[in-house]
Amino acid sequence: MIRAVPYLEALGLAEAMSDEMKALYEDDEGATPVRPEAFDRPGTFLVLSADGTDIGCGGLALIERAIGEVKRMYVVPDRRGQGHSRTLLRALVDHARGQRLVEIWLETGSRQTAAVALYESEGFTPIPAYGYWKDHPETRCFHLVL
Repeated sequence: MIRAVPYLEALGLAEAMSDEMKALYEDDEGATPVRPEAFDRPGTFLVLSADGTDIGCGGLALIERAIGEVKRMYVVPDRRGQGHSRTLLRALVDHARGQRLVEIWLETGSRQTAAVALYESEGFTPIPAYGYWKDHPETRCFHLVL
């Protein structure tokens, strides 16, 4: 089941994702800073549950007029490889279309090979680095024209 929630209701999952990024990239920053209101309409923040337990999350924030950005995509480690990230990503894309956005951007890192493969398999294509991590050598950015 997927449900839209205020970002702060999913803070545990979002912080778990940030902690994982800190360990993966061996730095103290973790995920890109966000403001909870970044996910207000036309954005959204989604939580995926299975068997009554929250197992994943992902958000869509408006970054420019008619351009949304995927943020905080995360599935708990023991539930990966089962299509949950794809389900979340498709729900975010559907939401963006419903809000009449024309494009979706995202940033990830070169060490997140499963994420890169997911985004590419869903039609996202590389774009120049942007945003908070634009100068980090491992930043990989993508977009999808809706």
